[in-house]
Amino acid sequence: MALYEHLLIARQDISAQAVDALATHLKTIVEGEGGKVEKQEYWGLRGLAYRIKKNRKGHYVLLNINAPSGAVIELERQLKINEDVLRFITVKVDQFDVSSNKNRRDDNETPRAKPEGEATEEAA
Repeated sequence: MALYEHLLIARQDISAQAVDALATHLKTIVEGEGGKVEKQEYWGLRGLAYRIKKNRKGHYVLLNINAPSGAVIELERQLKINEDVLRFITVKVDQFDVSSNKNRRDDNETPRAKPEGEATEEAA
């Protein structure tokens, strides 16, 4: 079986619970075809770079899938007919990333030093 990263953007006017239900439905489709969803991440309601079907925002969901190609074909077929899905993309990968985009951003943050021109209260 191959490894896939699947990202989908759902409409802004559905609730987060409905997006979670959609992701769970996709998980059952993959498992029915003999695959497995390794990780499911909800990235939240985020702004889009441009309008898609009159929407300025969308709910982002990432799925890490370990499945045969037939499962991905069926998954994409189901998404094409779902009105709540604005866009989706599936990419075949060699291995899954260890952490998500949000976690990487938090790990890379280091405390910033104060600029040289700024004096502390103790020195004044």
